[in-house]
Amino acid sequence: MYVSPKELCELYRQACDVDVQAFKPGNVSVYADGHDMTVADFRLSAEVSATPLCNPEYCLGEKIYYAVKATREAVGCNTNLGIILLCAPLIQSISYKSSVLTLRQAVCKVIIESTIDDADWVFKAISLASPGGLGQSDEQDVNEKASVNLLEAMKIASFKDLIALQYLNGYEDIFNFAVIRYNIASNRLNDRNWAATSVYAEMLSQYPDSHIERKYGNQYTKWVATKMAQLSEELLKTDNPEQLKPMLYALDQELKLYDVNPGTTADMIVATVLTTFLEDLNQ
Repeated sequence: MYVSPKELCELYRQACDVDVQAFKPGNVSVYADGHDMTVADFRLSAEVSATPLCNPEYCLGEKIYYAVKATREAVGCNTNLGIILLCAPLIQSISYKSSVLTLRQAVCKVIIESTIDDADWVFKAISLASPGGLGQSDEQDVNEKASVNLLEAMKIASFKDLIALQYLNGYEDIFNFAVIRYNIASNRLNDRNWAATSVYAEMLSQYPDSHIERKYGNQYTKWVATKMAQLSEELLKTDNPEQLKPMLYALDQELKLYDVNPGTTADMIVATVLTTFLEDLNQ
């Protein structure tokens, strides 16, 4: 299935825009900045990272590295490393997508066929982005040259990082959890931004956020899950999420008071929305 780089860029930017339009307590959105980052930072990051991510001349690792590099040069901080790591295989998979392979099968093919060179580019990207809580490792340190392919490198990190785990499990949590719930919420609410909020809350009620746990261990895991389960329940009961804004603002302020940022879950939302867009291309 051929999709032009220009069209892929637009779908990626739209997915990133849903992310900032969705009210995600604890994270950056049009409703509230936070963690020394603004909505403008995220919008600019999406704009500059789109072209390298969708460049058909780049291998998977180059896509990731040059997207991170463009972001770093534009905003000077790590706004979207997780987004790029998740979206790059999805975008790359379009060149494999056919009547024979589903989107998920194509993504798995991209990851399985990744090389040591891909891993080396990704190591450089991670080192350049300098994500919070990333320390040195005894095995495949990102500050050194890779000696395994990208799948093997992600396998090493998968026990403590939900994004790395997607490479290992074929994006299972995207396809078998988040996309299904996003489509249900989108159909029920007829609003993709509120659907993203709904999936964000439901994911956090069931999945510990890697970004939070890298920083604090499991100190806030149960607290966040409980708060988000309450929010998820309210979102599932209402046909008008606008009425829940007081609850959302209060929870956003509470999380940011403790500097708790569910950044990994926000990254998963972008990948979820992009996945739905790419699946719609085949409809």
